[in-house]
Amino acid sequence: MSEKNYQPPKVWKWDREGAGSWSKINRPIAGATHEAELPVGKHPLQLYSMGTPNGQKVTILLEELLALGESGAEYDAHLIRIGEGDQFSSGFVAVNPNSKIPALLDRSETPAVRVFESGAILLYLAEKFGHFLPQERAARTETLNWLFWLQGSAPYMGGGFGHFYHYAPEKIEYAINRFAMEAKRQLDVLERQLAQHRYIAGEEYTIADIAIWPWYGSLVQGGLYDAAEFLDVASYPNLQRWAQAIAERPAVRRGRIVNRTSGAPDQQLRERHDASDFDRRTENKLS
Repeated sequence: MSEKNYQPPKVWKWDREGAGSWSKINRPIAGATHEAELPVGKHPLQLYSMGTPNGQKVTILLEELLALGESGAEYDAHLIRIGEGDQFSSGFVAVNPNSKIPALLDRSETPAVRVFESGAILLYLAEKFGHFLPQERAARTETLNWLFWLQGSAPYMGGGFGHFYHYAPEKIEYAINRFAMEAKRQLDVLERQLAQHRYIAGEEYTIADIAIWPWYGSLVQGGLYDAAEFLDVASYPNLQRWAQAIAERPAVRRGRIVNRTSGAPDQQLRERHDASDFDRRTENKLS
């Protein structure tokens, strides 16, 4: 049946076969599919993630904290292969009942604290270590405004535009047009904000920048969905300026490659258990 003639059934049922490769990532029920314990490394913070934009948010912040000398931010980053269903193990579900990466376990606390949802992890770490979140009420609120903007906007970019433009097995004009319009609107929101400010929430680099850059900074630099030309990202000069400035930060260059499983081999550090891993264990070094 063509898309134009499709009529929804009275009761929707999941077609596992029709879901194809996505059936291991998305399903209509929660909970574990298999028993498996999570690995535990030597550091206070245990991160279970993959180098998607949401995963990069956390590893970038951790690397920024370490760059400031916060030794308590040392972490083990364990790779969760979402395409193979690792996020549905009993161990992972115990840390994040929503079965999405990233998930963090802070073992420096007694009992250990679980933190899930990338925005919650950024807020938790910023408050724990006292960096990248202003203390003054108005500046703090503005930072949180943009953090929550990202948490509400990114699903349109990823699950909406990115899915239908880049990943969907067939190109659906209506869906692509609908989400391209929203993606362009979001880019314009950021462009207008950055026309007035050096960073997203003002003149200070914060978790708002760390949250937004892996999505929108990567997009305008051509690293997300191969959609830079399609979305005419060159027409957003202030967003381009900001994206390049963030990309040049050493901690961002490190954090963005942690738990990566695609791209150039020197941009893949599948697991991070020590600071020296950046020099010794990227895929190009291992192979």
